Amino acid sequence: MTRVMLAEDDYTMVSLLKTLLGMEGFQATTILDKTGALLENIRLDIPDVILLDVHLGDLNGLDVVKDLRKDKELKSIRVIMTSGIDMTDACLDAGADAFLLKPYMPDDLILSIRTLVGG
Repeated sequence: MTRVMLAEDDYTMVSLLKTLLGMEGFQATTILDKTGALLENIRLDIPDVILLDVHLGDLNGLDVVKDLRKDKELKSIRVIMTSGIDMTDACLDAGADAFLLKPYMPDDLILSIRTLVGG
């Protein structure tokens, strides 16, 4: 079962995404850490894909994905970044595998995940 970690600070969005992903056969976990210990928390429960919001409270998702790509243990995790502002180029340049502009269609998210994990 593909494991998807949600790094999103909107609790309503997290609830909806967990339901959607579960219905599509994915195991969804949530990480709501806004303190900067995000990488340590990811390391505790290494997912196949991270759905990473660009704006996470005090954290910048661009910095998070750059740090992921520098970490030999975490660099192969697939990352889909999201934002309400079109930041496609910045996210891909930072190391994201894909970008979704909010609000996105559920089918677009599922297709992105399946494309990245080969399922």
